[in-house]
Amino acid sequence: MAQSQSTATSARDVVEPSSDETEFVFFSGKGGVGKSTVSCATATWLADNDYETLLVTTDPAPNLSDIFGQAIGHEVTAIDGIENLSAIEIDPDTAAEEYRQETIEPMRELLGEEEIQTVEEQLNSPCVEEIAAFDNFVDFMDSPEYDVVVFDTAPTGHTIRLMELPSDWNAELEKGGSTCIGPAASMEDKKQDYERAIDTLQDDERTSFAFVGKPEDSSIDEIERSASDLGDLGIESQLLILNGYLPESVCEDPFFDGKRADEQAVIERAREEFDADATATYPLQPGEIAGLDLLADVGGVLYDGREATVDVGTATDVDADGAAEFDSMTDRDAVVDQLTPGEETQYLFFTGKGGVGKSTVASTAATKLAEAGHETLVVTTDPAAHLEDIFGEPVGHEPTSVGQENLDAARIDQEKALAEYREQVLDHVTEMYEDKEDTQIDVDAAIANVEEELESPCAEEMAALEKFVSYFDEDGYDVVVFDTAPTGHTLRLLELPSDWKGFMDLGSLTKGAAPAKGDQYDEVIETMKDPERSTFAFVMYPEYTPMMEAYRAAADLEDQVGIKTSLVVANYLLPEEYGDNAFFANRRAQQAQYLEEIRDRFDAPLMSAPLRQDEPIGLDELSAFGEEITGLADIVEADAPEVTPS
Repeated sequence: MAQSQSTATSARDVVEPSSDETEFVFFSGKGGVGKSTVSCATATWLADNDYETLLVTTDPAPNLSDIFGQAIGHEVTAIDGIENLSAIEIDPDTAAEEYRQETIEPMRELLGEEEIQTVEEQLNSPCVEEIAAFDNFVDFMDSPEYDVVVFDTAPTGHTIRLMELPSDWNAELEKGGSTCIGPAASMEDKKQDYERAIDTLQDDERTSFAFVGKPEDSSIDEIERSASDLGDLGIESQLLILNGYLPESVCEDPFFDGKRADEQAVIERAREEFDADATATYPLQPGEIAGLDLLADVGGVLYDGREATVDVGTATDVDADGAAEFDSMTDRDAVVDQLTPGEETQYLFFTGKGGVGKSTVASTAATKLAEAGHETLVVTTDPAAHLEDIFGEPVGHEPTSVGQENLDAARIDQEKALAEYREQVLDHVTEMYEDKEDTQIDVDAAIANVEEELESPCAEEMAALEKFVSYFDEDGYDVVVFDTAPTGHTLRLLELPSDWKGFMDLGSLTKGAAPAKGDQYDEVIETMKDPERSTFAFVMYPEYTPMMEAYRAAADLEDQVGIKTSLVVANYLLPEEYGDNAFFANRRAQQAQYLEEIRDRFDAPLMSAPLRQDEPIGLDELSAFGEEITGLADIVEADAPEVTPS
């Protein structure tokens, strides 16, 4: 599908520098949508148009080296074969450690060992990785030698809000105190840098935000939410790129022709609804996009209005029954063992990046467990109401039936969870100061500080965490299925030293402001670490970025928290009975390659799920899909309750 000249021109206007100052283009999107490819293509196009360009990625699973075919790494590196283009892959672990050392070193001569240990504990906060990445953004915003800096992975609204809080930096710094990113005093030198960076991000003359997604309704929904969140922070998005639509020439059967029609309907919806100056598209290729020729093709389509090239070539050598090989990689018995509950409540966590189908897989597993007679609760922490769409039934903040015996569902409502948490914390703080007339503390001021800090993104995360923990106390269920397991970021909040449990983090709020729940948190963590009680399943589709992001997240869970991955789910496997041409043969061969790599990287059973014409909606379709997903049809039935003779 070629872009109209007007669309291509407006996309060009978004990314092309228009002033003498360095300008910035940020690309944001979920893992696996082609964000890095689009970033690389944009940077290449800018460099080819004689703009001195720097490409920066903070992606934890960077693939710039693979795309350009050369080593890049944590230092600025000139790209071979392209004048005016350099790139750097910021390693988040290295950046976080550099941030910690920069914060701690000046204090070593001023503070004792105990105080230094306290600072080190603070700097183990999950927020540090985000702030360290933001620090790197700030550094590259002072790069006059470049005409434009392209960022692959924009700073999140969470990170930017951390930088905007508390509202009065001067008052907070004068008070001193602790923050989730170190002592308040350590922020003083960065204050002006952060304020200037935020001003630049909010300046649409110097900064452009672009979202990359797939032509799927769920992807558009997610992008609209993210764009709205950034808009609330004064940052406007100007470009939407929908990547990976099916080329018309290869959709030769009703299955893929129907998939293409659905994608085109989403593209039309995006053009009508998305509040942006430009919408551009690029087609799915038979293989991964790498090398300067393909990058030039992407840039030409997006910014010059050229016709996209889809060079199918000849089919990669792959067995005719390639799809059957997908099934042969699955260990059915091991999958069933991981999903079937024992004598105590079993907890199943399905996690993965947005768009990999984890909500559908989690709902399908819950449906089959309930069918087998197990009392089942499925809970989502996803801000979108995906469970309502999947089950076709209302799903609220508290567990309710979704129309099938033994099956309840719940969705953590972030606003309600935050309201509950705010009330809990403020009641606790008020109670702390009751009947303390002799206290030297200004109670009203203390409560006002707490109220301000309850507006922080850390409070939102703690509120969701509190609600998540509460589901471990739900009685009457054999299985609790979590759609979107807590990230390593969230779990590390639980793993902070026991005297910091419940510590809210920003500014003057003391350790005692939130109710102490250390014992409860410890019990939850131990349950999640217990392979007899908990199963962690990573859902991905067999491509490089989703696989590597899942692999890194799994490693983080094990290294930081001690939780091992129990199961991996390979989703969207191309059916062998459709797409009988070289294009899909090459795509299947690529999937088979990554399935082998998934098996090598993850020491866990593999479950496979095929690409469907439509996502399963309603209990009947979920049950039928469960028959297709290897292992789910064989879930062991619950023992019938013993009946005592009258």
